[in-house]
Amino acid sequence: TAFLNPFQFEITFECLQELEEDLEWKVVYVGSAESSEHDQVLDEILVGPVPVGINKFVLQAEPPDPRRIPPNDIIGVTVVLVTCAYREREFVRIGYYVNNEYSGEYDEETGPPKPIELGKVTRMILADKPRVTRFPIPWNGQE
Repeated sequence: TAFLNPFQFEITFECLQELEEDLEWKVVYVGSAESSEHDQVLDEILVGPVPVGINKFVLQAEPPDPRRIPPNDIIGVTVVLVTCAYREREFVRIGYYVNNEYSGEYDEETGPPKPIELGKVTRMILADKPRVTRFPIPWNGQE
């Protein structure tokens, strides 16, 4: 898809017990491996009340602001994170590798033209190989 298209994730999760508060879902684009100052929260939503059982929804987020990404980091591999927190405590983080490629013609020796024409940048998410990290948290307020 085009770099400037929105991200869209179909989220399916199982809730094992009644929750007193909403879940906070976030989509974060890692703008540079060098520094987290280039990370961008693309969307942040509260989901609730969450019924016990299997839950499903679509989380759509705007693309990252290219002005906040170092020019040399627009093309290449990066990461987009989908996180979920309960009572401001993150309990799951799903990371997807994202490969941004320049689809226009350019000289292999010098690379794509600068400044990069964003309309010629395509984004491919390696959706079949997410990296899932879980964090233990107190669900009912007890540490």
